[in-house]
Amino acid sequence: MRIHKVRMAFCVIGLAAIAYAASLSNADKEFLVMAAKANMTEAHEGQMAEDQGASAEVKDFGKTLVQDHTDAYGQLSILANKAGVTIPKGINTGKDRTIQQLVHLKGSGFDRQFARYEVTAHRQAIAAFKREAEHGEDPDVKAYASKMVPILEKHLMLAEQCAKPPKKS
Repeated sequence: MRIHKVRMAFCVIGLAAIAYAASLSNADKEFLVMAAKANMTEAHEGQMAEDQGASAEVKDFGKTLVQDHTDAYGQLSILANKAGVTIPKGINTGKDRTIQQLVHLKGSGFDRQFARYEVTAHRQAIAAFKREAEHGEDPDVKAYASKMVPILEKHLMLAEQCAKPPKKS
């Protein structure tokens, strides 16, 4: 009898998770998938900056990207799991045009291209996360998006600093 109650409890929990996932709008589900890809891509590019960058500023920014976007992906994974939404577990770096452009660069050439890309990428990400925070339907997904906006804005500021030409003495 006790095993029957345990099985019943798991069934109820499973059905609740399915119902929650079904209650997410397609836009919220698409946002979760997009955010997962963006977090993994930014963490990968941050690692590239640490390895291939010339300036301490770019290397430090890369380290920040790795830390922040790895943490963000972890939080997103918990949210997606709770919602019953499958998000990507990896990226195909061979099909990512930006990564393919950056992989062949080193030093100051890498720094310039990386910084330009990060400015553009973070402007786009901020717009998408703000849109989800304001217009998303699920309160947990909206809260995640809202929480990420200040982090993305900090990244944009750092990217803009890295993109500035060095001062001539």
